[in-house]
Amino acid sequence: MAGKIGVLALQGDVSEHVTAFEDALGPDGEVSLFRDASDIKLFDGIALPGGESTAIMRLIQKAGMLRPLQQYEGGIFATCAGMVLLASEVQDDSLFEPLGVMDMTVKRNAFGRQRESFEADIECKGLETPFHAVFIRAPVVTRVGYGTEVLASLPQGYVAIRHGLHMAFSFHPELGGDLRFHRLFLDRLGL
Repeated sequence: MAGKIGVLALQGDVSEHVTAFEDALGPDGEVSLFRDASDIKLFDGIALPGGESTAIMRLIQKAGMLRPLQQYEGGIFATCAGMVLLASEVQDDSLFEPLGVMDMTVKRNAFGRQRESFEADIECKGLETPFHAVFIRAPVVTRVGYGTEVLASLPQGYVAIRHGLHMAFSFHPELGGDLRFHRLFLDRLGL
């Protein structure tokens, strides 16, 4: 079944998400950028890319996307800053109220500043072999609510979680060419 994925194109690593989803969907799928609230309902799933969470949230509010994202019935694939946006609570002194789409508490920049960015092979539920994860000023989840499944964790906290159709990652699965998480996401959407 062909599917249609939208990538929020307000700020962040947008092109990497487009490429990864194009590769995961194959020739019958479609990946589009979106910047307008009216486009959200057109997609089977959407990607919220990494970037700077406060800047992205301001742009979401300015574009009138807050309610449409909160009420979206498809799946959301969120990486790094996208994970922060989906949270119900941000642990540190955040300058915005998150979307509250997933019942979780997120700590921003949990591993430190940009220079503390790192890569690691991590064990992940649902994957037979470790996933090579790229962490860039990454957040972690410190608390998950009922029905939220932890897919991977490090000593600092949870780094990959799933709830219903939504998946959120501290790291950047769109980097490096390993599409297993993208395919898991698409499978849950029936694509």
